[in-house]
Amino acid sequence: MSGRVEGRYVNVFLPGKDKYLTLCEVEIYGFKQNVALSGKATQIDTYDGLGAASNAIDGNRESIYSRNSCSHTSTTTNPWWRVDLGDIYTITSITIVNRGDCCKERLNGGEIRVGNSLHNNGNDNPIVARISHITTLETFPMSGRVEGRYVNVFLPGKDKYLTLCEVEIYGFKQNVALSGKATQIDTYDGLGAASNAIDGNRESVYSRNSCSHTSTTTNPWWRVDLGDIYTITSITIVNRGDCCQERLNGGEIRVGNSLHNNGNDNPIVARISHITTLETFPMSGRVEGRYVNVFLPGKDKYLTLCEVEIYGFKRDVGNMGEAVAAVG
Repeated sequence: MSGRVEGRYVNVFLPGKDKYLTLCEVEIYGFKQNVALSGKATQIDTYDGLGAASNAIDGNRESIYSRNSCSHTSTTTNPWWRVDLGDIYTITSITIVNRGDCCKERLNGGEIRVGNSLHNNGNDNPIVARISHITTLETFPMSGRVEGRYVNVFLPGKDKYLTLCEVEIYGFKQNVALSGKATQIDTYDGLGAASNAIDGNRESVYSRNSCSHTSTTTNPWWRVDLGDIYTITSITIVNRGDCCQERLNGGEIRVGNSLHNNGNDNPIVARISHITTLETFPMSGRVEGRYVNVFLPGKDKYLTLCEVEIYGFKRDVGNMGEAVAAVG
C-alpha cells in the first residue's frame, strides 16, 4: 500500500465484458492497535485493594477475579471506570471482557462513553455503545466517526459493582504531516531538504538522508502546509541524534492559518526548552491551523529536524455522538 490505507471491506473488481474472475487466495496483511495498553486507568473506588483500575488494561483477558487481572469497584451508586489514552484517537471498536466466574449480569445496563471532557469524571461524554446484555466478552464496533481521549464505562443505578476484566480499545491517531508539503528558509549542502522531516522516518543520523537542515543563519524556520485546517492534538519532534542536539533548544512551534512572515507570526503552541532525541508536545486547549512552523530565534543558528509528526484531524468532521451502537 502507498500511504495509509484503512477499511473494513476489500474488493477485487475486474472491469470489462465477458470476464471471469478467479482468485485462489486473497491474503490481507494489516493491523489493529489496542491503544488502551499505553493508557492510564482510574475508577470511582477500588474493592478489597485487589481490583485496581489498571487491571482492565493489562493485556490479559483472564476473567476469574481471584487471579488478579480484573478491576472491581465497591458497591456504590453510578460506579465508573475510565482510561486516559493520552491523546485524541479515532476509535474503531471497543472490546469488553466481563467477569467469567460469576455475576455476569452486573455489567448489564452499562454505558461506554468517549470524549475529551473530564467534567463529571468524563461521565458526561457522548454514549457510543450500551451494554444491554453481555456474557464473558463482547465487541462493540463504533458507528460513525468516534474520537476522544477518554473512554469511560459507566454503570447507572444504586448498589452497583463495576467489574472489568479487560477493556480493549482499537483505534489510531493520524500523522497528518505525511500528506503535507514542507519548506524552509534554505537548505544546507543540498541534502537536508525540508521534506525529509515529513518522510515518515525517525532516523536521526544526518548522513542517512532523512533529516532537514538549514544553513547557519538568523532566525531559521521550517514549515509544513497541511493543505487544510486541522485540529491538532500533539506534535512530536525528532531531533538529530548523532550530534548537536542542543542546537534545537529555544525553538518555537507555531500553528495557524497565516503566511505572513512565512507563518512565523502564527501563535506559539509549544516551546522547545531542552530536547534530546525525541519529544512529544501535547496541545493545550483547542489548536487549529493549516501551517505548522518550527522557528528558531537568534543569530548563527542551524535548524535540523529529523522528523515532525503532527497528530490531529480535520476540524469539519461529523459529530461523534450522533450514533450509538447497542449490542445485546
